[in-house]
Formats: sequence, structure tokens, C-alpha cells
Amino acid sequence: MNRVSKAGSESISIIQDLAVRTWKVAYSSIISPQQMKYMLELFYSETSLQKQMQEGHQFIIAKENLQLPGYRGNPANNTAIGFASYAVKSSEESNTYRLHKIYIDPTQQGKGIGKLLIGYIINDISSYNAANLELNVNRHNKAMDFYQKIGFKIIKEEDIDIGNGFFMNDYVLNLVL
Repeated sequence: MNRVSKAGSESISIIQDLAVRTWKVAYSSIISPQQMKYMLELFYSETSLQKQMQEGHQFIIAKENLQLPGYRGNPANNTAIGFASYAVKSSEESNTYRLHKIYIDPTQQGKGIGKLLIGYIINDISSYNAANLELNVNRHNKAMDFYQKIGFKIIKEEDIDIGNGFFMNDYVLNLVL
């Protein structure tokens, strides 16, 4: 059984580890090694993650429950298998939330972890009268199939200059709640 819990700065090393593992698989055929290194530092350095948390990004972590019947070990030892972050889009669009990140350990993909994380987010933001959940995804990312299967629709394309001569070539997707 898997479980999801909110995470703070105490989980930064877990988030960084999962990001590195997932990005190598998700993006190695899409972006250059130089761009991957640049983006991981830009979005996942300790300073960057702390800033995101201070700006209101809620991080959540999915853990694989390793407890077996009769197991008396520490449940904190459960293995992190995915994470996500989300926040309200803006004060002007307070009924729209942004899914900023969602990554699942490559060995755990296809097991419902992504749906579990999205479900948790939808449940949480529904209590704030959210009407939409929006995200950006690279136009060549195979995760597009996952998002479309759970109801996200492409609303536009955008190319975002992230500095150092690199761009994110994304679709913006929206899920009406």
C-alpha cells in the first residue's frame, strides 16, 4: 500500500534524489545533458527548493509502504517513490492551481502512483474551491499520454526562455475539476 504526505524542507534531499533519477529517464532523449544539468540546478538546488516552498509551493511525497504483517520496523523508513508540487496560479486566478512538478521513480511508473498523487492534489485544492488544475509538459515527453488519459486537455503551446540559451518547449494542459 502506498501513502502520500505533505513534505517540507526536511524532504529536500529526497526530492532532489527522485528528480535526478527520474529526469535521467524522462529527458535524456529530449534535452541535452548540458540543459538537463542546468535545469536540475535551476529548479532543484537546495536554495531553489527552499524558495519554492517559501513562495507557497506545496510538496507531497508518495512512499511505498514496506510494512508486512507482523513487521515492527519504523514506518519512516518507507521508500519515497514519487513527488509532486502545486500552488495557486496567482491571486488574480485563485480558482486555478498549477501542478509545478510530478515525478515518479522510473521503476514504479505504471503502478498508479501518478494517479494517487494527482488525486491527493485534487482533493486538497478542492477544499479551496479550485476549478482548474494546470501544468506544463515538454511537447515530447511520453507523460503526455498519462495526462490526457486522466482528462487533461492541451490549451496552448509555449516556449519559455530559461536562460543560458535554453528553452522549455511545452504544452500547457488544463484539467477542469
